[in-house]
Amino acid sequence: MTSKITYVGDFKIISEHEKSGAEIVTCAPLREGGTSEYFSPSDIFGISYGQSMLMAVAVLGKPRGIDITGATCELKKSTYPEPKRIGTIFCIVRFPKNYTPEEKKFIEDTALNCPVALSIHPNVQTTVLFEYGH
Repeated sequence: MTSKITYVGDFKIISEHEKSGAEIVTCAPLREGGTSEYFSPSDIFGISYGQSMLMAVAVLGKPRGIDITGATCELKKSTYPEPKRIGTIFCIVRFPKNYTPEEKKFIEDTALNCPVALSIHPNVQTTVLFEYGH
């Protein structure tokens, strides 16, 4: 993936996906002098974790007949002040239907070993809960 990232002033950044032209706008949180009208870069980090879990299960589950359409990830991220960094990520991943025990094991193992999960620094505390039939 290639993107162009531009600081446009007023604590806002626009990231443009080269191939599609899609844009992501981020800004600083209020406590940093921003407006909080967009996600912050560290928010995007947390979102990437949730999206990566769902995408890995969707892509790798499809050949197995596992459909997760309607699955959601409710995510809360917190930061630590010194040194300033992401401290915790808490996720509840909800699936709209039930699965067999074998499918649940596949889903959970796949989600917990998605590319973003495997890239998170060990000092970031992550908690992921899985719920089925919601």
